[in-house]
This record gives sequence, structure tokens and C-alpha cells, in this order.
Amino acid sequence: MDDTIEANGARIPKLGFGTFELRGDLARARVQEALATGYRHIDTAQMYANEEAVGAGIRASGVPRDEIFVTTKVWVDRFRDGDLQRSAEESLQRLGLDDVDLLLLHWPSPEVPLAESVAAINDVQRRGLARHIGVSNFNVALMREAVAASDAPLVTNQVEYHPYLAQEAVRDELARQGMALTAYCPLGHGRMFKEAVIRRIAEAHAKDPAQVVLRWHYQQPDVAAIPRTAQAARVRSNFDIFDFELSASEMDAIAGLARADGRIIDPSDLAPAWDNGD
Repeated sequence: MDDTIEANGARIPKLGFGTFELRGDLARARVQEALATGYRHIDTAQMYANEEAVGAGIRASGVPRDEIFVTTKVWVDRFRDGDLQRSAEESLQRLGLDDVDLLLLHWPSPEVPLAESVAAINDVQRRGLARHIGVSNFNVALMREAVAASDAPLVTNQVEYHPYLAQEAVRDELARQGMALTAYCPLGHGRMFKEAVIRRIAEAHAKDPAQVVLRWHYQQPDVAAIPRTAQAARVRSNFDIFDFELSASEMDAIAGLARADGRIIDPSDLAPAWDNGD
């Protein structure tokens, strides 16, 4: 199986390392550890307040820049034309990079017209500061609006996705647009690890439940997963998913855990009207 997703010209590594809530020396050390382990996809954001530490971890790893897919995200308070471009420049300064592989609009903004933000992020790409652009936490209607407003192809929508949250409507629209789904919170904070089906599959493959769930993500051709952990041992074990394969029936059994109340991340001041059946 290919370790990357091709999405509108981007090649996105299917297993990445997320850095939400990691700060300072811890963020630097875990990014360095992730790259030493074999991850080649690192995800950060302006709102995480760790871009400087993430950049330091990338440099300390010794892995050539052209081997690493780096994503960052623009926070909603910088969505105005002009300010968004300046924020991208500031992100690059903090990261110590000439460009990022992917720049995302982090959440829909209730204050700034989407067309204005999309035009601004297109300008960032035209100026060579981001190789690809996309969105995060967008519902189907907002994805369609963003695609229609964008001169450049959008390559992903980064959303919460795990066995408890099916995201069927979003996934169908992403497929229509040739976009990838980037799954944050891919382990659902471990909430499904005690499910009998997960434990049975883990025992059958001599793996732990997190590895089973990450393998479930990995075997979906349109999904990249970016698990986050503060533990060095877990950084390594989360990457240890390439020596086994889930059967079609195991994949279906895990997907069958989806439920109506599966969503975990739902901030009232930012979340759009989520699609039915997600």
C-alpha cells in the first residue's frame, strides 16, 4: 500500500505526527523523536503556540527538509486579506522554513467572508510560501463554497475522524472534489479502546488497540491520520503499524462502531452546522 495520498497534486504521507498541546522543549523533543522514528508528516498550527519549537525539532532531526511534509494552520483572528498573508510569513519565521507543504484555514470564521480568506490563502500559495492549501473543520456546504472560490485546488479538509465518528457526508464530498481527509483526534482520546471488537482484533494481531485503530485509518485510501502524544514510547509504538494488515471484515467491524454521539471536538463559538450522518 502506498504510504502517501495523492490529492489534487499533493502527496500527503498517510501517517503523521500531530503537535496540539505540545509546547517548548517537549514539542521539540517529540518532533525530533517522531522524525527519527520514521514519520515524515508533521502537523502544527498558529494557535498551538509551538511553531518555533516544531521548527527546532525538524532542524535537530537532521532529516532533509525535502523529505518532510509540514502543515500549519492560520487561526481565525488572522483571516482578513493582508493579515492572513502576514500571519503566514510569521509562521514561516517561527518555523525557520522558506515554505510549508500545506497551509490550512483552521476553522470557519464567523466574522470574515470565506471568499476573502480563500483569496488571501491563494495569494500565499502564489507567492511560494505554501506549496498546497486546504481547510480544516469545514462541513460540506463550506467545502463547496471554498472550492468554488479558490483558484488553486484545495487538497484536504482536516477534521475529527475516528471509529466513533463516521464523517460520511464529508468523506463523500472530499471524494467528489479529489481531496484527502486528514484525521485529527484519530484515536478518539482512546475512548473506543475498551470495545470488545477492538480488543479482539488487537489480540489476534498481537498489537495494542491504538495500533489497530491507526492501521484502520492507514488502510483507508483517502485518509491521513495525525496522532498526537506527549510520550516518547507512544510516538514509536504509534508508528509500528506496518507489519500487519486488517481483513475486510475487521475493517468493517471497526467502522461499525460509529455512533450519533461520537464527536469529541465541538467548540460552540467556532463549529459550523455539522452535516447529518457524520
